[in-house]
Amino acid sequence: MTTPELVLGPMMRYVDQTSASIWVETRDNARVTVSAGAGEWEARTFAVHGHHYALVEADGLEPGSVTPYTVAVNGVPVWPEPGTGFPPPVIATLKPGKPLRLAFGSCRTSVPHDESGNRSHGVDALRAYALAMSSGTDERWPDLVVFLGDQVYADLTSEQMQEFIKARRDITEPPGEELKDFEEYAHLYNLAWSDPANRWLLSTLPSAMIFDDHDIRDDWNASRSWREAMEDTDWWHGRIVAGLASYWVYQHLGNLSPQERAADVIWQKIASHRGDGEPDISAELDSFAERADQDPETYRWSFCRDFGDTRLLVVDSRAARNLDPDHRALLDDAEMEWLDARMRGGFRHLLVATSLPFLLPMGLHHLEAWDEAVSEGAWGKIPARFGEKLRQAVDLEHWGAFQESFRQVAAMAEDVADGGRGPAPDSVTFLSGDVHFSYVSEVERSSGSRIIQAVCSPIRNPLPRIMRSFGAVMSYGLATPIGALAARSAKVPDPPFRWSGIKGPWFDNNLACLEVVPEGLKLWWQRGVVEGGDNLNPRLERVAELTVAPRRTAGNPATTPS
Repeated sequence: MTTPELVLGPMMRYVDQTSASIWVETRDNARVTVSAGAGEWEARTFAVHGHHYALVEADGLEPGSVTPYTVAVNGVPVWPEPGTGFPPPVIATLKPGKPLRLAFGSCRTSVPHDESGNRSHGVDALRAYALAMSSGTDERWPDLVVFLGDQVYADLTSEQMQEFIKARRDITEPPGEELKDFEEYAHLYNLAWSDPANRWLLSTLPSAMIFDDHDIRDDWNASRSWREAMEDTDWWHGRIVAGLASYWVYQHLGNLSPQERAADVIWQKIASHRGDGEPDISAELDSFAERADQDPETYRWSFCRDFGDTRLLVVDSRAARNLDPDHRALLDDAEMEWLDARMRGGFRHLLVATSLPFLLPMGLHHLEAWDEAVSEGAWGKIPARFGEKLRQAVDLEHWGAFQESFRQVAAMAEDVADGGRGPAPDSVTFLSGDVHFSYVSEVERSSGSRIIQAVCSPIRNPLPRIMRSFGAVMSYGLATPIGALAARSAKVPDPPFRWSGIKGPWFDNNLACLEVVPEGLKLWWQRGVVEGGDNLNPRLERVAELTVAPRRTAGNPATTPS
């Protein structure tokens, strides 16, 4: 149920020791009030293309406190909704000295949670997690959930989304069943976040987000030829502007700390508004989105957060690309410089969250490196055309397909792990999604910090079984030496180090969790299981777990399966 005044939310976004940011979408121009304990905070909505949003900053909170809160719109209580059966939402501020605990994952489609939806897309792992948390099980609350891309699918729409599109335009005209404008993005986010269980979870659990390709379109910025083909259409400009504008409103705004938000050019327009009416930032936001697409160095979507002895870097691996063949890079110069400045030691754990796995299984990595070289002309023009078609057909556009960027970040990771950038951490861990299977890999090193890749994908969008077999074959076994030979044939240098799988792959819908514990870095993956045909109330079940312990000796890998 949704109250007439509240369309979506509240969503608990950025939270630190003394403040919390609560995001809402309302039906109309309004004042939104958040009350918690003796505190009360208010914000006026801002408008974008006929929709109304507010971000309320609750400040002056006690560190480590857990306080129930309520939301009112124009003085009318709207949250929590009565009779839902869920516990009261709370603001849980960070506790100084508490080790970090977070959840992460990517790729979540928005289809119903009934038998049909579960049959076609599997059980929503996020929803199963929400139900487990609401029931008061022994599962302890994380400090944060990090969504690593594909929160919404703008190109592969559900029946429910298509019904909405058909009601407002001719679906036989481009872009057909794909999204066209901000109004359609707004509806898609509503489908993604309005399920009662997930909505309750996101009203209490702080969240951070970064996009991947399907938030805009499959293979977004895979190559210059891909981009040129899109720009030749008569609908792409509207799509990319709406995609980035809606991403700023629905996802990115809540990633920002109060200080970062105050420095944001779009937020300054909102904050500087004076008068009784709400500011309408539609034109400014569209202009900003167009500029951010055409010149990525004008805006940064990546962000960095420190949680005591753990640093979390969330890296944009889509919009910040340089697709010029002479300067091809997954991160442009400004983005790489930003990352380089923050890849530092002095933390117990350095977490680098990037939607695309930094360390693909080596067979796939070699294939992508080979395809990049061929597509860029290593074997001539005709093979280059074949390489480009292959790149787009099977999504060969991860870090391995941007060799220069891969080597730069690999050098940073090794430098941190060897103590070249301050005291070496126990681990440098890449957190990723995208590939629709989960696994853990490790760089083969005899000294220094451990370098780990942990992948959780999908939350809800499993690969068809035939694709699972293809992925396994291409990722493991003979694929590695054959891929290496292919890469060398295109004169691709060997990777700067080797890595191998230490757990996985598995293909379930999953939500992963991570916790800094005395023994090291504990990771586990969970899925939803339907029992007795009760599709609406799946049980949460652990799929895999391990603890990455600090390196001790060359002969002790220090990885403890739990």
